[in-house]
Amino acid sequence: MTSDEIKQFPVAGKGHYFEDFTPGRVFEHARGRTLLAADNQLYSALTVQMNPLYVDRLAAKAVGHPDMPIQPYLVFATVFGLTVEDLSENGGAFLGVDNLSFERPVYPGATLRARSTVQGKRPSAKNPGFGIVTWFTEGFDPESGRVLTFMRTNMVRARAEVAA
Repeated sequence: MTSDEIKQFPVAGKGHYFEDFTPGRVFEHARGRTLLAADNQLYSALTVQMNPLYVDRLAAKAVGHPDMPIQPYLVFATVFGLTVEDLSENGGAFLGVDNLSFERPVYPGATLRARSTVQGKRPSAKNPGFGIVTWFTEGFDPESGRVLTFMRTNMVRARAEVAA
């Protein structure tokens, strides 16, 4: 592909700026992600998490699961990742997650979706080109309901200098 051909495809600006976040605003994140048994096995192997519940279908069934559940932190990382384009893609420091709550197991084949609600925002006292925003995020499997919730806080780039 030539550079002239590439120029025909405009770069879409992604993410939002500090000024775009108002308390109560809800983001229904556009993408979903289907988790497979292979994702679970790979995640377990790469993170050396060998709890039989997540790597041995017979062990999971022996304690009452209908199938081997997906590692909860893979579920969390997936839901978190679904929110990045809308919430933090414009850059700024990740300041943490609070009140992470796993509500139900997720099994292979589940497609996860996410929704985030702006909880609060304030200008950064130390970084005038940034603000600090907190969101409440819910992860869903549309077939079985809400699977987790958490609060997340990030610095977010502002369009203009923000007075503290």
